[in-house]
This record gives sequence, C-alpha cells and structure tokens, in this order.
Amino acid sequence: MKFPLMRNNILREDLDAVIEHLKQDDPILTHSANVRAFESEWSEWLGVKYSVFVNSGASANLLTMAVLKIRHPEGGEVITPPLGWVSDVASVLQNGFTPVFADIDSHTLAMDSEQILAKITEKTKAVFLTHVQGFDGLTDKLLDELNRRNIPLIEDVCESHGATHHGTKLGNFGWISNFSFYYAHHMSTIEGGMVCTNDPLVYQQARMLRSHGMVREATDLSVREAYRIENPELNPDFIFAFPAYNTRNTEIGGIMGRSQLKRLDQGVKRRTENLLRFLNQIDSCKYRTDFKIEGSSNYAFNLILKEADDRLVERLMQKMRESGVEFRRGSAGGGNQIRQPYLKGIVPEGHHLDFPQTEHVHFYGFYIGNFPDLKDEEVDELCAILNAV
Repeated sequence: MKFPLMRNNILREDLDAVIEHLKQDDPILTHSANVRAFESEWSEWLGVKYSVFVNSGASANLLTMAVLKIRHPEGGEVITPPLGWVSDVASVLQNGFTPVFADIDSHTLAMDSEQILAKITEKTKAVFLTHVQGFDGLTDKLLDELNRRNIPLIEDVCESHGATHHGTKLGNFGWISNFSFYYAHHMSTIEGGMVCTNDPLVYQQARMLRSHGMVREATDLSVREAYRIENPELNPDFIFAFPAYNTRNTEIGGIMGRSQLKRLDQGVKRRTENLLRFLNQIDSCKYRTDFKIEGSSNYAFNLILKEADDRLVERLMQKMRESGVEFRRGSAGGGNQIRQPYLKGIVPEGHHLDFPQTEHVHFYGFYIGNFPDLKDEEVDELCAILNAV
C-alpha cells in the first residue's frame, strides 16, 4: 500500500530499549518493574491517580465492565455506542448488562448527547461513551446531567490519546477510562491497554481482576487483611476474590510503552497538523468537512460522503484500491455494530435502522491512515486522489 493505515509506529529506539533489557543474563519478562513504572508515568501524563496496564484495549473494556458488575450484580442497562469497536458492546454483554444504543453526532462520530439523555431510565447503570478516532465526544450538558443524575460515565479513549475537552485530556472526565496501545493507535506496546481512574476502590479491584482475582494483587494492605481475616482457612497468597481473568501485560510491553510515551505529545501535534491540511483540501461538495476539531488528536482521516450515493461510493473504493490507499469502510469497527450477528436475538429485528447517522457512516464512511510519519506532500497527493473521483 502506498498509503497504509499506519507506518513506522514502532521505531528503532523502542526496539533498542527492549534489546538492552534482553541482554541481561536473566531478564525478567513477566509483569514486573517496567510495567509498574509505565503505569506511573502514564498516570502522570494523563493526569489521573491510578492506571492498570493490561494486554489490550478490549481487556480494559472487559475489566471496566467487571468492576461495574461488582457494584450492580443484578445487572441493568448500559448506554452503548453503535459505532465503535466490538469490545465496547461485547464487554457489556459479557458482564450481564443490557446494551442500550444511542445514535451518533455527525460532527464527532461519538454518541449524541441528546440521544444519550433520552435513553436514560431507572435501569441505567452507566454511560459507556467512545471518543471515536481522536474526536472529543463530550459536551458540558452531558457531563452536567450525568453528574446531576449520579450516573457514572465510562470513557473509551482507545483511539483518542491526547485529545482534550476544554484543555483537559479525555480520560479525566469519567469514573473509569480505557485506552488501547494496539500497533495502529497513537502509541503502541504491540498489544496492550490501560484502565485509568481516580477511584481507589476501582484501582484495587481492577488490579485483582487483571490477575485471576487474586487478593495479593491489591496494593491496599487493609483490603488484603480484610480478606485474610474473613478466610482464615486459606493461604493468604492464594485468595481469589472474584472469578476473574488473566489480562496481564509483560515487561516488554512496559518497556515499549515507556519509550513511546516520550514522543506521544509530538505525535498528537503532527496528527492534528495532518488533519487540518487534509480537511482544507478535500472536496467539501462531496465529503463532510464539518467535524469538531477543537481538542482533536486525530487517529485517522475520516472520509464520509455528504450524501448517500451508491455509485459514487463504489467509484471511490475502486479509485482508492487502484491508487494504493488502504481504507476501512464503515469507520471504527466496520460500521454499525447493531448489524453484527452476535447481536441477533438480543436486539429487535431491524433495530439497526433506528440509527440513521450511524447507518450513513456504515455505507458511506471510511477512515484512511493518519500518522506522524505522513509527509505534507503525501497528504496533498492523497487529497488529489480523492477529489478526482
């Protein structure tokens, strides 16, 4: 591909840092000091108190919903994005909650605030909002109303590292926030993710849930002591508080994360410059250009037809294939998640049609690679290809 979705996201300096570690006579490879250091450095960069490094953004979603389940074993409803990655919905289902979908705002691709508020009922246990592809999906009205109604916000920031709302990084507004360090994202630990929070109890529970539910993973000695007293017949090293998971990452992931974090801000700046150049040049008669770019840390170039046009979208895909432009149709996660087979029998038949904005992106939206290594002249050439269709 001449224009791939990602290029050079893991640099020589990242690999050299790993190699230096491996040169030791007996290097520790499992979860250890570098994982803890990365968690601390990430928390400082983001501005939160606690972070838990896991093996993927999907695992971050899973543990977050597991924490919510501890508080609501009876289940309930979670307002969930129809446009996002499969794990946004799957983690809700896997923990016994019912997903309730809200259509997206065309300017941010995140769930529309008014739609979210209209879906809240007495059964609502949380709002799980995905900041799609670098855009700020928050509004002050949403934050104020959720706070007034005492409904927790969970932020999926997997594609939006460094994006801000009124100058504060996304991931600071929710009860819990999730990040992904997959290869194609803003920074990479090959595979990896992070659960972030300011809630000390969430932190202890997420640490235990990450590692089989083992109580010894808690850093709060009072938590460990309480379980020991309640279970005197058990070996204190092997008390399992929850029927949990193994979602730990490794020292190699921690080393790569620490190396990549040093240049994350610079990468976000460059991605934003690329986005502005792209939006200033693509044909606004054919493509949407009215995205909310304030606070964006754009993950990918969003290419969405202004009007539904089946013939134009076919010509566009053919042109991109011929020109070596890698793309993903339907934007994040392949478009409207409600159309996916795993939701058959869970949502009513034809339910996907109740979300027209998401449906438009499903058929007439794409994302194209935007990354720090992309040169100005490449952005210009890309725009020329798209405009020629």
